[in-house]
Amino acid sequence: MLVLKTLALEPMHGYGIALRLEQVSDGVFRINPGSLLPALSRLERAGRIKAEWRATENNRRARYYQLTNRGHKALAEERAQWDRQISAITRILEA
Repeated sequence: MLVLKTLALEPMHGYGIALRLEQVSDGVFRINPGSLLPALSRLERAGRIKAEWRATENNRRARYYQLTNRGHKALAEERAQWDRQISAITRILEA
């Protein structure tokens, strides 16, 4: 869900995704490339993202990932499920 949300903002390469998640979470989420790249491959196989080779800001080649229509739908579904889970956890903790 977090990768999909990050890519909903703009296409990014893997390092950019990891950096954005770390920055936005104030360092709570530090994404290991060994975990991120397989996750990106799974999302691509599922049709939630698509990738293409582009030049980076430093004029290097990198795979840039962007959300597909299926990815936008999956993000909305995962967000709704997350909201239901948080609500249930809050009810349990306040009981």
